[in-house]
Order: sequence, then C-alpha cells, then structure tokens
Amino acid sequence: MSVRKKVQRRSRIKQSIRRKIRGTQERPRLSVYKSNKNIYAQIIDDSQGKTLASASSTELGSYNNPSVDVSNSVGKKLAEKAVANGLESVVFDRNGYIYHGKIKALAEGAREGGLKF
Repeated sequence: MSVRKKVQRRSRIKQSIRRKIRGTQERPRLSVYKSNKNIYAQIIDDSQGKTLASASSTELGSYNNPSVDVSNSVGKKLAEKAVANGLESVVFDRNGYIYHGKIKALAEGAREGGLKF
C-alpha cells in the first residue's frame, strides 16, 4: 500500500470517528497523535475549543521512536495531569490509528493513571 493511500485511509477513518465523538465539559475527548519520532496525547473540551491537559514523549525525554513502555508512561502522565485538573472520565479518540501497540499502551496507561473510558 502506498503512503498516499495510507494517509487517505487514516483520514477517512478519522473523519468517521470524529462524526461520532464529541468532547463535552463532563467528558472531554482524549485525542492521540503519533508521528514517526514521538507520541502526543491531549484532553480537549470541544464545546469550548480548549485543551485541558496534554502530555508527550518529548516531556519524558524520549526523542526517537518511543517504545510501547514510553507510550504507557505518556498515558500515565496525562492521567496524572487530568486528575489534578478534576477530570475523571473521557472519550477516547484514537484519531484513525489502529487500537494496537503504542496507541493501546497509551490508553492502558491512562486507565492505570485513573481515567475512565
């Protein structure tokens, strides 16, 4: 599969997910982005258009292709920040990525940290 087709496929899946998922003040959206070198996660209140908490692998000092363990740590760090802001439950937005590997590890880390979704 060519790179263009992969990008188009992920974009189509992402749009389909975003039609169904909205972050509210009670249950904000946990959005995940994965680049070739880092993984990022943020909790967003779509009704106000504000980011409530964020975490990334760069905060943890990992700058090159983070492992599953680093992704798990990012999830825990994000959950720690969210709980400090008074958030308990979120809606998980995998952003078109397959729920496997690093994305799954980040979600499990967030659950271990105290977030419910």
